[in-house]
Amino acid sequence: MPKLIVVTREGEEREIDGSAGLSVMEVIRDAGIDEVLALCGGCCSCATCHVHVDPAFADRLPPMSEDENDLLDSSATRDANSRLSCQIPFEDALDGLTVTVAEED
Repeated sequence: MPKLIVVTREGEEREIDGSAGLSVMEVIRDAGIDEVLALCGGCCSCATCHVHVDPAFADRLPPMSEDENDLLDSSATRDANSRLSCQIPFEDALDGLTVTVAEED
């Protein structure tokens, strides 16, 4: 089972067993980390699941859609490593992926 490493807003690092086939947002939610609100439930219509992705994994992620890009533009804490966790399919190839939960906007 692939592992996802989540760094909370307080800097706590949590290693989670994730199921391939879920989104990164679903893996985080199922682990009980409530800092990722995901108000839209993964429909890419809000930015409440914003995370900063470890740059070492950037080339393994699917390209960002125009909708995701537009939503991230609304965040004051967007950076080059910003993604919406609902738009990242979690799979075996992402074993060890580290994401940091973005500050709340």
